[in-house]
Amino acid sequence: MLTNLLDFDAAGLTAFFAGQGEKPFRARQVLRWMHRFGQDDFDAMTDIARSLREKLQAIAVVTPPAVVSDKRSGDGTRKFLFDVGGGNAVETVFIPEDDRGTLCVSTQAGCALDCSFCSTGKQGFNRNLTVAEIIGQLWQANRALGFDPRGDRIISNVVLMGMGEPLANFENSVVALRLMLDDNAYGLSRRRVTVSTSGLVPAMDRLRDECPVALAVSLHAPNDTLRDELVPINRKYPLRELMAACHRYLEKAPRDFVTFEYVMLDGVNDSDAHARELLALTRDVPCKFNLIPFNPFPGSPYLRSPAPRIRRFAEILIEAGVVTTTRKTRGDDIDAACGQLAGQVLDRTRRTENRVIEIREIPS
Repeated sequence: MLTNLLDFDAAGLTAFFAGQGEKPFRARQVLRWMHRFGQDDFDAMTDIARSLREKLQAIAVVTPPAVVSDKRSGDGTRKFLFDVGGGNAVETVFIPEDDRGTLCVSTQAGCALDCSFCSTGKQGFNRNLTVAEIIGQLWQANRALGFDPRGDRIISNVVLMGMGEPLANFENSVVALRLMLDDNAYGLSRRRVTVSTSGLVPAMDRLRDECPVALAVSLHAPNDTLRDELVPINRKYPLRELMAACHRYLEKAPRDFVTFEYVMLDGVNDSDAHARELLALTRDVPCKFNLIPFNPFPGSPYLRSPAPRIRRFAEILIEAGVVTTTRKTRGDDIDAACGQLAGQVLDRTRRTENRVIEIREIPS
């Protein structure tokens, strides 16, 4: 079987080349060609010895997931669907703004956490994505967007906030993160790469120690009773433990705050009392809030909070001195808004109440 070089970060690629009797600088050369220049043809890697190029053609490939579709929204948002095999496809979204271009990347085919307001979770879970399938989304998006490797970046920010829970696919997500940060690959700032988690506390601690980047936490409720219902992983890692993990993360984080994401559900979590309870919960955690108007999907039991209610909720947080933004709804016309990513998942889980407790036992 040919080895997919997109599965390796710098350390992994160096080890691969050492196994072929090659010096470490060859790994750096190939890393630059693959990621900085988006090259998948070894023959085109012109500063590499012909003998090595011929060897690589016999033993290796550079193969990202194939693009199934590329949809464009009226607001400039683009949604890519990638084939990851076995009847599964994952979605990736590019969001252009005046001062940045953000790519929202998936890390699993489906999601086992089953948050009650999320379209992805309703499809079930099949498997973790490989490193090549995670970083390959960035690789393909760069190509599709027509990037110039010698010019300004089109994709300046990456968020692991698509399909799946990144910290439930820890090892592969971290290798992909290292490639995003590597100056020989994508050279992104740690401040511009964000991992979003529903609150896997032990994995948050590992991320802090192994590859700290910006952190976003899918909070969505100010108390355990409500969060148990909306975000079932809370039954294993309740809010007290989650807030403590956020404190610990900030000891090494590239930003001095955690972003708390909070989806606004009409009559569920959007009252003045909920806002005040939220302030009490997070008073000791340096943070900002990102309020997310709920994006409905077929079969959802929830409605979006009315705009005046969202404004009032934000006012309470802002008046207390907490930086609060309300996320613009982007890509609605192509189902690319937050919480709408679904792709195609051949579910192999059994929907039971205790499945979320077994999250760490799900194999790659």
